[in-house]
Amino acid sequence: MEETLAQKPSTCIRIVLFGPESTGKTTLAQQLAEHYNTVWVEEYMREYLQVKWNQEKEVCKPEDLLPIARGQMAKENSYLEKANEVLICDTNLLELKVYSEVYYDGYCEPTIDKYAIENFYDLYFLTYIDTPWTPDDLRDKPNDRQNMFTIFERSLQQHKKPYVVLKGDQDERLKSAISNIDKLLN
Repeated sequence: MEETLAQKPSTCIRIVLFGPESTGKTTLAQQLAEHYNTVWVEEYMREYLQVKWNQEKEVCKPEDLLPIARGQMAKENSYLEKANEVLICDTNLLELKVYSEVYYDGYCEPTIDKYAIENFYDLYFLTYIDTPWTPDDLRDKPNDRQNMFTIFERSLQQHKKPYVVLKGDQDERLKSAISNIDKLLN
């Protein structure tokens, strides 16, 4: 079971969008995939939890975390075959770990914890909270954005992950992201 949370080996540059909810990660992931003529890995947690909400009006529970982690990594590993030299990920297991610890009093399922730290990404783009809040069925922390941003940044620092904070409007973020990815490609 653990191997389902490991990354497949690849020479692709792996980029992950990381940060609090409603900070433009999905929009940027789509823009970057289009710019680099590659694929982007959608956030499986959102897909999984939206189905759960639509069917049962229930929110995430601790027992949902492993299925979410498996789904995320299955997508990421399968998209590697479709990617050119860059794979854009709209989240990863480290983000799931952060949310788990926030919502479940510091708890993260040990297998998720292990692979959240071990799986490798060439660069994390930490999205700042200077975008407008967009409510939906799943988002629930509109008044805790600064605290959540701090928690996400601490996680990157604690685990010594390479990251760049993206601020500004969509164009500014896109230009900064492209500049940083181009450095990795060269």
